[in-house]
Amino acid sequence: MIKRYSRERMERIWSDENKFEKFLAVELAVLHAYSKKSLVPKKVYEEVKRKAKYDIKRVNEIEKEVKHDVIAFLTAVGENVGKNAKYIHMGMTSSDMLDTANALILKDSAEEILKEAKKMRNVCYSQAVKHKMTPIVGRTHGVHAEPTSAGLKMLVWVDDLDRSINLLKELKPSISRGKISGAVGNYANIDPQIEKLALKELGIERADISSQIVSRDVYADYLYGLSRLGAVIEKMALQIRLLQRTETREMEEPFMKGQKGSSAMPHKRNPVICEQMCGLSRVLRSNLQSGLENVALWDERDISHSSVERIILPDSSILIDYMIDRMSFVIGNLNIYEHNMNANFKKSYNLLFSQRVLLALIKKGMSREDAYRIVQNLAMRSWAEGEDFKKLVLNNVDVLKHISKDETETLFDKKVYLKRVNEVFSRFKKLS
Repeated sequence: MIKRYSRERMERIWSDENKFEKFLAVELAVLHAYSKKSLVPKKVYEEVKRKAKYDIKRVNEIEKEVKHDVIAFLTAVGENVGKNAKYIHMGMTSSDMLDTANALILKDSAEEILKEAKKMRNVCYSQAVKHKMTPIVGRTHGVHAEPTSAGLKMLVWVDDLDRSINLLKELKPSISRGKISGAVGNYANIDPQIEKLALKELGIERADISSQIVSRDVYADYLYGLSRLGAVIEKMALQIRLLQRTETREMEEPFMKGQKGSSAMPHKRNPVICEQMCGLSRVLRSNLQSGLENVALWDERDISHSSVERIILPDSSILIDYMIDRMSFVIGNLNIYEHNMNANFKKSYNLLFSQRVLLALIKKGMSREDAYRIVQNLAMRSWAEGEDFKKLVLNNVDVLKHISKDETETLFDKKVYLKRVNEVFSRFKKLS
């Protein structure tokens, strides 16, 4: 049964409701820090905390008039707090609240992406284990190379995902950085101890130095982590697309009951999800480009980055979450056609075993140059005439001078190429 994707969790993280909740959390954490330092009466903080609330419709109404989202939010909260509203946002600038709230959102978003990415990785691992001893034609440049294992092909995806997951783990402390340092970051109107106490309460790191904003290479790092994960998904999807071609048809993305492949051709079973993944990964990379262009701003800041971030941060986060879900579905329900894998070995006339013949001749004392010349000549004849390479080898006088027919037979065994598969698999395990 097809798994229905739900964006509720990620959409919630990037919703206006959550953004305003984080705004308020930051303001209350700062006010709490003031009260801890006895710069504001404790009872003031407790009263503000009790009364502080807002209505999003009211925030939007005020913003239409003042044309400033932070002022609109603070005004809406202040209407409910009353006289003690004067203590809210004291010594702060808008970006103190915005960037610190963003840090909280990015942290939650990264954790959600990591959780889902680990699930996808484990789906890939399970499929790899299932097919670790399934022989398949290995290809380089799109041409038959040597036999390998279908499971090993999938295990490469596992390794790629492991590195992407580890990168996101490493980036999380960096992207979860806030600042409460004032209008140009010099703490002129706010004690650094307030920042320290507030950020500790919020559970995020401090930017050791900031201008009016946290430096935007931090956000670019986040977007790079997402686009890199997207590139790995694209790699997986592209491989499935290649193996789903009619001439190959060794793997195929799931095709559900009632699904249609073409308005004109009823026979079509197209890799539409995998094609979608390849396309959407380009969107992630284009968003990364915008994120990199946000790094360089005028002096202590301008707002050329702001409008861009309102699009690329939530869109990239929700998009990669969707891609992870779709690719997990594809891998978990992948159609594997072992009979086609076996049949495809014959399409290159047993030429996949040419290196085995080459090495056998060298071991018998022939120079590499002479051995290569003999084997290549036989291989080119096989390609040109459509003759079975094994047959040509078994009937070649120069080969038979060095290798018996019985020995030659053993050179064309696919199992030889799987003898160390278990050793490679021993390097990996299912993530908890």
